[in-house]
Amino acid sequence: MMPSTPFDPAPRGPRLKRHGLALGLMTLALLAACDTTPRRAPPVVDRNVGRPQPPVAGSPRPAAPVAGEPQAGDSDVATATPLGSPSSVKPQPPGWENAGKPGYFTVRPGDTLIRIALENGQNWRDIARWNNLTDPNRLEVGQVLRVLPPGSGAIALVTPPPAAPGLTAPGGALPAPAASGSSAPAAASAVPAAPAATPAGDDEPVWIWPASGPVLAGFDDARNKGLAIGGKAGDPVLAAADGRVVYAGAGLRGYGNLVIVKHNASYLSAYAHNQNLLVKEDQPVRKGQRIADMGSSDAERVQLHFEIRRMGKPVDPGRLLPAR
Repeated sequence: MMPSTPFDPAPRGPRLKRHGLALGLMTLALLAACDTTPRRAPPVVDRNVGRPQPPVAGSPRPAAPVAGEPQAGDSDVATATPLGSPSSVKPQPPGWENAGKPGYFTVRPGDTLIRIALENGQNWRDIARWNNLTDPNRLEVGQVLRVLPPGSGAIALVTPPPAAPGLTAPGGALPAPAASGSSAPAAASAVPAAPAATPAGDDEPVWIWPASGPVLAGFDDARNKGLAIGGKAGDPVLAAADGRVVYAGAGLRGYGNLVIVKHNASYLSAYAHNQNLLVKEDQPVRKGQRIADMGSSDAERVQLHFEIRRMGKPVDPGRLLPAR
C-alpha cells in the first residue's frame, strides 16, 4: 500500500502569482507614501480682465475719457484730430489781415493806446473810434489797429521803436472813448493872450519855446527824443503852438504828468514831468498859453521834457524853435 500525500487544494503556479501581485501592490503603496515632490496648483485665470469693475468704496472715480484721445481697449491706431478743425486752429488777433499795410499798426507787448497814439501822431480817442474799440484798455499782442483816418491816402512814415514794458493808464484804466467833437471843461487858470500867429502852412506851425530855462540835455534819437529844459518847480509850461489837447494825464511810464497837443495832421508836441496839469483832453489851446506847472514827476530833478513829433516820428526841437 503506497504512503499518503497531504492534499494541496491549489496548484503551485497560481499561488506564486497571487503572492507576487500582492507584493507589487505593497511596494507601490510604500513608494507613494514616501513621495515628497510638491505638486503645483493649476494657474488661476482672471476672467474679469478687460471688463469694467465695480468701484471700491472710498476709491477715487476714474477720470472721464477725453474726446479724441486713445482709451484702454482701443486699437493701437488712434484717430487724430484733423488739421484745420476748430480745436487745432488758434484764433487770429483782431485785424491780422491788415498787418504790414500802410496806415496800420501791430500791437507789441507793453503797448497802450496812449503810446500808440503818440508814436503815430494821433489822438488816442480817434484810434479807438476808427477801430471800434469798446474798451481802449484791452489790447491784444499782434492786434492790428488803424492809425490813419479811414479813406486817408497818407502813408505812415514811422516804424515805432520798442515800447517800454509795463505801461499802464492813469488809475489803471483809460476813460471810455467820447464822441468826437465833445468839449472838455476849461482850465482853472486864466488864459493869457496868445501872440499873433503867422503859420507857414498847415504842415509847419510857428513854434515858440515852451519854457524859459536853460537846455539841460539836447535831442538824441536813441536816448533823448526831445529837449530837457531846466527851471524851478512851478515855473510856467507854455503851449509851443496852437492846437488841441489830445492827452492830459500820467499814463505813460517815464513821462510823469504829461500833456500832448496835436497841432495839425502832421505835428504834435509833448510836455512831460509836470507838477500840475492846467488843461483837459480835447481842450483847444493857443500858442503861449500856460498848460502846466514845471515839476519832477517821474524824473530825478525839476525839468520839462519837450518833444515835437512829425507823423509820430521825433524830430529835433532845436531845429524848429526860434533862436534865443
